[in-house]
Amino acid sequence: MGNQVDYEKIEKAAKNRKKLVNGITYFLLTIWGIIVLFPFYWMILTSVKSYASYNSEYYPKFITLSPTLQNYADAFTQVPLAQYLLNTLIFTVVTTAIMLVVVILSAFAFARLNFRGKNLVFTLFLSLMMIPNELVIITNFVTITNMDLRNTFAGLILPSVTSVFYIYLLKENFAQIPDELYYAAKVDGTSDFRYLRRVMIPICRPTLVTITILKVIECWNSYVWPRLITDDENYYLISNGIQELRENGLGRENIPAMMAAVVVISLPLLVLFLIFRKKIMAGVARGGTKG
Repeated sequence: MGNQVDYEKIEKAAKNRKKLVNGITYFLLTIWGIIVLFPFYWMILTSVKSYASYNSEYYPKFITLSPTLQNYADAFTQVPLAQYLLNTLIFTVVTTAIMLVVVILSAFAFARLNFRGKNLVFTLFLSLMMIPNELVIITNFVTITNMDLRNTFAGLILPSVTSVFYIYLLKENFAQIPDELYYAAKVDGTSDFRYLRRVMIPICRPTLVTITILKVIECWNSYVWPRLITDDENYYLISNGIQELRENGLGRENIPAMMAAVVVISLPLLVLFLIFRKKIMAGVARGGTKG
């Protein structure tokens, strides 16, 4: 009887300890979530404050009783923000599509095909990741300028259609597919391209989705290269557009309208991430697991 009472006390103490640990964990996660999400809240809050209301605040106010959407209208009328969004969409879609073709074919060649010097070539290929981005940008700028592709979509897109990291990530995923599937497909007379399309791509779809989303985010946030290679408003991306809003559109003092433009620009990426967040995590986890 005494042993049973002691066991119940120990079990109760363990449950209380687990509840305490879970409570502390959730509390800390809640605090961390507030810290992470607060900048987004502040951005949206500022975007719906009037210019006069924002400038009349002697100390920051965390709510507003008179929200307005005028800042969003100003963001689209002061500069051609819609044109910048369209240019960015074209740049993002075309660049991502071409990059997927390059990455898939390259990863397949390194993972499945056998040719002389493959390991050496792949090692040299990976060594390109050690080159500073500044040197690559300089080389790309000289090349694009000599090809007379400044202020063109081709000049914006071509330097961004490949990625050593994405090729490496996908190659590791392709390498996990059993060789027996490949040999069985070859016995059935399946071509390499058909095997890639019908077997390897469907199996590695989570990683491909992750690569696609990460590339979309990279293109959408691209700043240095578009800023360097374009000085014609017809080819400005949203990264150029923010600077244009600040310098020649709304002025440096109109922070609410600037925040409205940032909300418009950030919203597509936030929605994209929220929709595909599970696939992103699954793809990254798959890419980091071998065997």
